[in-house]
Amino acid sequence: MRRTPVVLLLAALLSVGVAVPAWAAQGPSVGAELQRLQKAGELDAATADGYRKTYSSAKSTLKKLSGFRRVQLKAVLANVDATAGGGLFIPSRLRAVFLTLQRNRAWWSASPLPYAGQRVTFAPSQIVWQFYPGQGWQIQWLGTFGKANALWMVKTRDDDLRRLLDEALSLATQRAGGIAFEYLFHFDGGRPPWVSGLAQGTGLSALARGAVRLKDTKYFDAARSALGIFKVPPPAGVLDKTDAGAHYLQYSYARTLHIANGFTQALNGLHDFATLANDDEGHALFAAGEAELRVELPSFDTGAWSLYSRPGVESDLGYHKVLRDFLRGLCDRLTEDETRGAPSSATTSAPSTGGTPAGAVPAAPAPDPKLYCDTAQRFTVDLTTKPVLKLSPPSVLRAKRSGTVRFTLSKVSTVTITAVRRGAVVLRRTARLGRGNHEVGLAPAQAGPLLIAVRAVDLAGNAGAAQATIHVKPAAKKHKGV
Repeated sequence: MRRTPVVLLLAALLSVGVAVPAWAAQGPSVGAELQRLQKAGELDAATADGYRKTYSSAKSTLKKLSGFRRVQLKAVLANVDATAGGGLFIPSRLRAVFLTLQRNRAWWSASPLPYAGQRVTFAPSQIVWQFYPGQGWQIQWLGTFGKANALWMVKTRDDDLRRLLDEALSLATQRAGGIAFEYLFHFDGGRPPWVSGLAQGTGLSALARGAVRLKDTKYFDAARSALGIFKVPPPAGVLDKTDAGAHYLQYSYARTLHIANGFTQALNGLHDFATLANDDEGHALFAAGEAELRVELPSFDTGAWSLYSRPGVESDLGYHKVLRDFLRGLCDRLTEDETRGAPSSATTSAPSTGGTPAGAVPAAPAPDPKLYCDTAQRFTVDLTTKPVLKLSPPSVLRAKRSGTVRFTLSKVSTVTITAVRRGAVVLRRTARLGRGNHEVGLAPAQAGPLLIAVRAVDLAGNAGAAQATIHVKPAAKKHKGV
C-alpha cells in the first residue's frame, strides 16, 4: 500500500492522547534530575546546561506546532519526562535521550512528513533512525548494526565502519552489568527504556567483526561488555532460563514472548563474538541458547509454514523469509565449525565474507547443523507450496434452515468461499485465515444442488482449492395441530 501523509495523520490521531504516565508524573522533573546529577558530580555543568537547552527548545517548538507534527514531538517529550519521573536518568543514558529529542525538534519544525517505518541518517552521522507514528524518530539499533555488518562485507569502507561503531558505542547505556543499546520509546506494550536480544546480537557480530577488520581490540572489549543483557533476566536483560539452557528474548519487557527469528539472530551474534574473540563466556552463552533453540525450533515449524511466536502466531511473508535467512546463517556457521573441527584452543584471523570468519576455531565441539539447515530448506519449499484445503460438507442440509460447512487449512491464507446454485453465485465471503479448522454458516433458501467452492491463496501467492456439492433437501413441512 502506498504510504501518504493522510494515512499517517489517521495513525497519529489514534495516538493524540500522549501523556506522561501517572507513575512518572509523580516523580522528579527533567530539570530536577539534571540538577541532582550535576550536584552529585555525575554531569559537568556544560553537559547539563546543554541538555537543559535541548529540552527547553523542544518545549518552545512544541507550542508552535499543531496536528501531526505536534503529536510526534509531544510523544518524544513525554518519553523524556517519563524517564526522568521514573528515576531513570543516568549519565550514560542521557546522550541518546537528548539526541533523540534534538533530532525530533529539528525534524518536526521544518522537514517533510515521513511515512511509517521510513529510515534516515543525519549526515555526517552513520546512525540509522526510524519513524514510528505516535513516537516520532527513534534510533533503530537493528538497522544501525545491520548497516555496520553491510559495511564490513564491502571491505573498502573501513573508515565508515569505524565511525559507525564508535558513534554507536558513544550512545550505549550502562545496563545489566555492561553496556546495552536501548530503545527509548513505547512499542507494542513496552515502555522505555527496553532492549532487544535481536538488535544486541546483531551488534555483537558488528563489533566482533570490526575488531578483527580494524585490528582494534576495544571492539572486542565492547562486545564482551554487551554480553550483560544475555546473562540477566528481564527487565534489565533478555535471559529466560529453561530446562535445556536459555532462551534470549527479543524484547526485555515481554518475558513470556518467544520469537523464533529474534532468538536465532541473537545466537548468530553470540557465535560470531565467541568464535572471533575465542571468548569462554561467549561460547557458554551460545551453547546454552543453541541447546534451547534445538528444543524449541520444531515447534515453530507447522509443516507448511513458520510460526512467528509461540503458542501459534504464524509469520507474515517477510518474517517467514527473515527466519529462514537467520537459520541459514546459523546452518552456515555450524557447518563451518564442523568442517574445521573443534580443538581445545582457538585462534582468530581476518573474517571471510561468509557467516563465520575463516581460520577462527570455536573452543567447543560444534553442534550438528542439520536441524537448522533442514528447517531453512523446508521454509524455502513452503514459499512455493500451495495451501492444502480439506472440505467437510454437512451430510444433511435443508432449505431455510441454518447449517455449517467446515474445512481445514494448512497455512495462513486469504480464503474465498463461494456458493453457487444453478450457475448463480448466492454467497461469497473472503477473509484472511490462519491454519487449522474453520467453518462458514449457510442458510440456503431453496432445495437442490449447491456447489461450495473454497479457494485459498497463501502469503507467497500460491493457490489451493477444494469444492463439494451439497444436496439441499426441501424445507420441512409445518404440521398443523389437531
